[in-house]
This record gives sequence, structure tokens and C-alpha cells, in this order.
Amino acid sequence: MKKNQSALSRAKEVLKIEAQSILRLVNNIDKNFSRAVDLISRCKGRVIITGIGKSGLIGKKIVATLTSTGTQALFLHPAEGIHGDLGIVTKKDVLLAISNSGETRELVPIISSVRSIGTPIIIFTGKKDSTLARSSDIVIDVSVEKEACPFGLTPTSSSTAALAMGDALAIALIDKKQFREKDFYKFHPGGSLGARLKEPVKQAMITGKKIPRVFTGTSVQKAIQEIDRKNVGFVLITDKKNKLLGILTDGDVRRMIGNGVSFDGKTIDEMMTCNPKTIDGNATLAQAMELMQKKEITAFAVVDKKKYLKGYIHMHDILGRGGSVNISLIS
Repeated sequence: MKKNQSALSRAKEVLKIEAQSILRLVNNIDKNFSRAVDLISRCKGRVIITGIGKSGLIGKKIVATLTSTGTQALFLHPAEGIHGDLGIVTKKDVLLAISNSGETRELVPIISSVRSIGTPIIIFTGKKDSTLARSSDIVIDVSVEKEACPFGLTPTSSSTAALAMGDALAIALIDKKQFREKDFYKFHPGGSLGARLKEPVKQAMITGKKIPRVFTGTSVQKAIQEIDRKNVGFVLITDKKNKLLGILTDGDVRRMIGNGVSFDGKTIDEMMTCNPKTIDGNATLAQAMELMQKKEITAFAVVDKKKYLKGYIHMHDILGRGGSVNISLIS
């Protein structure tokens, strides 16, 4: 029992140390990070990532993340690089080197040769005053206080920190390059998400009695009860023929209460927002996701050409997560 408890304690300690190492990186994000994002976003070539050992493995993962999110990248092994593979590097590329110590001897000739080519160099390192840092154009600080390894020798916290910074870089580039969900699906045609995004909205939308809906003329109190009952953060209002007329969101209700608005004796027609955001059932899920991001909403009412309600689609339904969350549809 003591042995098991010791293992559990050690595991928790490792996770805490590595988590703290990532949190420390927040304070390391500065203008150099912004410069790196700008440099890569303007790059006409590819991001060439290099590193050896654990840093090399982290580099390969960052390459995979970048390429899947619209940034061309490839991995260059230092040993292969000095034996001919440096021929793939051009002035149009950006080199990203990963070295916690900043003194990795296998990277020294790579950095030197790339600099002579004229390729800009970014480095992830824990030593900002190291040899490789001084030879780089942009230095990203990924330093950690200590490794999770009890001997302080095995790259653990440091490799986790470099990986997290690589993710931060990739996601920042998504925003910078305005990479969209439809673009993601283009790069993942064989994946389950990619295949799902090709489907029409009507195949994933919520229909029938699961739709939060009340008829015109319903009291506001009953409409609010429908919001609570369906628990998706809004209620749609239709006429008796099922034509969509408006929407009331939980956000609308909160704002009205905050402004001292009384619901007594009032119908939903007096409080609803007319012309809610809608989408056609034949649109693809990729298109729905892109529009959600553009309009800053997380759900659409699904209607036909005559504005008759067919269902609704939520971001979580597209991603296949299931469940419900409170949301607001912006009118």
C-alpha cells in the first residue's frame, strides 16, 4: 500500500511541477513571441524545425501541429542536415531550433550554415545568453525552474515547456493567418472531424420536440420555462404554421431583469428579438462553423427558403461532443 501511495505521490508531484513550468511561460511571452508570429506569417517558404534527442521529438510534434493548421513545416535532423539535407533550406524559409541548454553541439553547424544562407532563425531555449541564442534572430524563452526528474537530468519539464510554447505559436498563427474550420477540414480529409464537416447541417441538426420552441402569443414566463426545460440557452418563436419569427436568449432575460423590466402580463412577441441568425439545412457543417466564428455565435436556427423552422444546430453537435451548454444567439 505504501509503495502504491509513493507512486501516486510521485506522479502528482511530476504533474504539478510540469504544470507550474507551463504557467511560468505566460510571463515569458513578450515582443519576441509577437515577432516570431509575424515572421512566420510573412514567410514565403516553410518553417524548418530542428533539434536532437527529446527536443527533436518535440520538434516533430510541432511540425505536425503547424502543418495541420495551415503553416507549411518540416523537420530537419541535425545529423542529416550536416550531411547534405541542409540543401532543402532557402532564404524564404524560417528555421526554428529547439535547445534547452542553447549549447547543443549538433546544432552549432546547422545554425552557422543557415545563417550564411540568409535564413532567419528562431530558437526555443532555456538559456537566453547561450551560444545558440546569440546566433539567432529571435529568442523565445522556454526556461523552467527544474525538471520533474528527481535527478534533474531527464528532459521533462523543459520538453513539456517547449511543446506548450510550440502549441501557443501554432494557435497564434491560426489567428494571424485567419485559418478557418473549413481550412482545417481540407487538411484532414481522412479524419473523423474532416469527414463530419463535409456533411450537411440537416444531418446533424436537432429536430422535433428537442427544439426549444414556443408559439407566438405565449407568455414570457412560459417561454423562460422552455429555456430552462431544454437547457440550451434560448427559445425560438414560431407561428402556428412553424414559420420562424424570433428568439429569446437567456442573455436577453438576464439583461432585462438587470434593467428592471417586468414580464408580468407580457407575451413573448413583446420581448423577442426578430430575425434571428439562421442557416439552410443544405449548408455544410464546415460552412456552419465558419459562420459561427464570423458572427461570434455558437448556434443557428435551421430553416428552409420560406423561413419555416426545421431544427437548430449547435457547435457541440457539429463536433459530436453531445450534451448542452448555455449559449446566446446574436440577433
